[in-house]
Amino acid sequence: MTSEPEESVRLQGFGEMTLRTAIATLMALAPRERSEAAIFRVRDGSRLAASEIADLASDWGMTPIAEVRSPRLVPEQHWPDIVRRMVREAPLPSLMVAFLVGVLVARR
Repeated sequence: MTSEPEESVRLQGFGEMTLRTAIATLMALAPRERSEAAIFRVRDGSRLAASEIADLASDWGMTPIAEVRSPRLVPEQHWPDIVRRMVREAPLPSLMVAFLVGVLVARR
C-alpha cells in the first residue's frame, strides 16, 4: 500500500496528524520510546510496519535522533542528596555496619 506524506494517521500517545509529521515526531523520540510507539492509518485503522516507517523516513531524509548523554547536560549532584538517598534505600544492618566502621575510623 502506498503512503502519501499528507495522509492522515494517528500516532499512539500523540493523536492525529499527517504521516510526515508523525514520522518526524517518531524520529525525535528516544530509541526505546520509538520502538514502543505505533502509527495507525485513519482511513482503515491498519498499523504501519516498522520497516515501512524506516523506509519512509529514509526516503524523506529523516534520521533518528541519537540518544546523547553528555556529562554537561546531567545536573550536578550534591553529596548530601546522594547520601540521603543511599540511607533511605539501605537496609538497617548495612547502616549499622557503616556506622560502626565510621566510629572505628574516627577513633584512630
